[in-house]
Amino acid sequence: MTNNTIKLLDVVALTVDLPQYNLWRGQVGTIVETLSEGAAFEVEFSDRDGRPYESIGLRPEQIMVLHFVPASPDLKPEMVTA
Repeated sequence: MTNNTIKLLDVVALTVDLPQYNLWRGQVGTIVETLSEGAAFEVEFSDRDGRPYESIGLRPEQIMVLHFVPASPDLKPEMVTA
């Protein structure tokens, strides 16, 4: 069983560089809005003091959800290609 659903307030990391926004692969943001019925997501990037410095709409293949607890043994990884 796979569960790759991206949800509101998920913590995500960029999987691509976006130099036009000065954002780079690995930068961490938070999902703040679901767009186009899940075809895209508004991701807010904040500094260490919690001040937002960028908010941008991204497609699911441009981000990955970060997990802070061990994964369920039933969770099977799914390869996403861009």
